[in-house]
Amino acid sequence: MTDHGISGPATGAPLRAMLARVARRAEAVVLPLAALMAGFAVFSLFLLMQGKSPAEFFSLVYKAGFGTAFSWQNTLSRTAPLLFAALCVALPARLGLVVIGGEGAIVLGGLAAGALGVSLAGAPAAVALPLMALAACVVGGLWIGSVGALRYLRGVNETIASLLLAYIAIALMNHLVEGPLRDPASLNKPSTAPLADALRVGDMPGWDVHWGLLAGIAGCVLAWALIDRTTWGFAARIAGGNVRAAQVQGLPVGRLILGFTALGGAFAGLAGFFEVAAVHGSANASLASGYGYTGILIAFLARHNPLAIIPVAILLAGFEASSGLVQRRMDLPDATTLVLQGFVFVAILISETLYGRLRIFAPERWSTR
Repeated sequence: MTDHGISGPATGAPLRAMLARVARRAEAVVLPLAALMAGFAVFSLFLLMQGKSPAEFFSLVYKAGFGTAFSWQNTLSRTAPLLFAALCVALPARLGLVVIGGEGAIVLGGLAAGALGVSLAGAPAAVALPLMALAACVVGGLWIGSVGALRYLRGVNETIASLLLAYIAIALMNHLVEGPLRDPASLNKPSTAPLADALRVGDMPGWDVHWGLLAGIAGCVLAWALIDRTTWGFAARIAGGNVRAAQVQGLPVGRLILGFTALGGAFAGLAGFFEVAAVHGSANASLASGYGYTGILIAFLARHNPLAIIPVAILLAGFEASSGLVQRRMDLPDATTLVLQGFVFVAILISETLYGRLRIFAPERWSTR
């Protein structure tokens, strides 16, 4: 005890514990941001090698993605499917699974919603729309859930299985849209029959942005609550850290794998529903627009945190929204933004190897001071 009746080490212990917690959380923020900046830097060198100005590129991206109210609405419209696609990656990742086939669930979910919507043309929207959304979720959940089943029951690598199933899903969608489900009136672009106006998802009041954005944000919040505030989420984090330890503790690892992969697929299927009911009006080849693959980048950049997915998805949606303006003003291919995403993704993968290795973020550094 000191002269004031308070122990010196006792007073410092809470402060050291707090600094250790801050260090752990700072690492999850600083490293992804550093990876993002590193990706931008390498991409800038890529532009300079082509005789293009990085400053002009990023200025155009800001102008087209975030500079005006119209730009924001365009960006937010593209954000909705990215939120769902990222959740398809982030939820299984809590179990240590790398599922990258969300594109397949988006495509089949949209196809299911579009096909069911045609048969429910005369039904009230209050009945038909929930059924279409449910069909999309069920199909997407079964598709990605089968990846979890293959992993748990047969030991098949989930990364390879989900990627191959995505290609199968796109081929299946093309076959059905160009064959049995094709609307005879869709001459130039094979599609299912267009949805009735009553079965289209409208825009939020005062915004040229459909309700899928609000649904995506709500999905991220619910996913965060599931992971951080429920026993199922706690069990998933334990299983993701050490499967053998989870099995020893009696945790239902098999049900967790099936449940989280199916839930991720359901979210991806919901993205397909909104793409059909709010954007395209029918199921066609435009469903395979790459949202599922961009969702991989978003999930990794957000460190699989559902709440962090929201701002990251908005940022990436802004880059995608600006691709047309960049192409016209700088005479660059439309795929230039994909090159940027590739550089950022490589930087993120490299940053993954640094977690737990940098002394400044080590909890022991702060807890022993």
